[in-house]
Amino acid sequence: MNILIADDDREIVAALTVYLKNEGYGVLCAYDGEEALSLLKERDVHLILLDVMMPQKDGIEVLAELRKTRNTPVIMLSAKGEDEDKVKGLETGADDYLTKPFSPRELIARVKSQLRRYTTLGAAKAQAEGVYRTGGLTLDEVRREVTVEGEPVRLTPVEFGILSLLIKEPGRVFSIQQIYEKVWNEPAINPENTVAVHIRRIREKIEIDPKEPKYLKVVWGIGYKIEQYDPE
Repeated sequence: MNILIADDDREIVAALTVYLKNEGYGVLCAYDGEEALSLLKERDVHLILLDVMMPQKDGIEVLAELRKTRNTPVIMLSAKGEDEDKVKGLETGADDYLTKPFSPRELIARVKSQLRRYTTLGAAKAQAEGVYRTGGLTLDEVRREVTVEGEPVRLTPVEFGILSLLIKEPGRVFSIQQIYEKVWNEPAINPENTVAVHIRRIREKIEIDPKEPKYLKVVWGIGYKIEQYDPE
């Protein structure tokens, strides 16, 4: 599998390249946003490590462009630890976020988690079991498709994972911790912002009025659920 590292700090790129190659991954390197987008058009990329602050186009701009056509997993990298940067990246479509400095062990764990989800939930090796419906919302695991009133909806792998978890047991309330640990496959440490941002993005895609959701409901103080309706 190929991983694209997009970061203007050449020392960091060199170090990440060593870590990833030691794990058996192919590595592509870009040092600005434009170069990253060019490589994505030319090469087969399975995951992107994307720095927020880059010349030409910053990481948020690259991510926004990418999400128009592709659901490739993206882990954002930033020297900033502010929630605003994290939320902005997640809102734009990032799947995970790492704040520099981070340990090689943590990086590799996050990479493996995203690639595992991508290959099991993504198009590469989807092994689905059925079609799930509630009202006009349909999730097809075999085809990796989501539709609302017959209209296709494009979800990232993480968004698809969350919706798949909830729609399989309509009416059941999942806590934020349960959602994070089941979808991200790792222990939940302060997952509230991360899960909330993805829930908001899903609502924006599947709900007619995200502020008054029909399907993806919050149960205050507990978590989230998919409302159960008869198929339309």
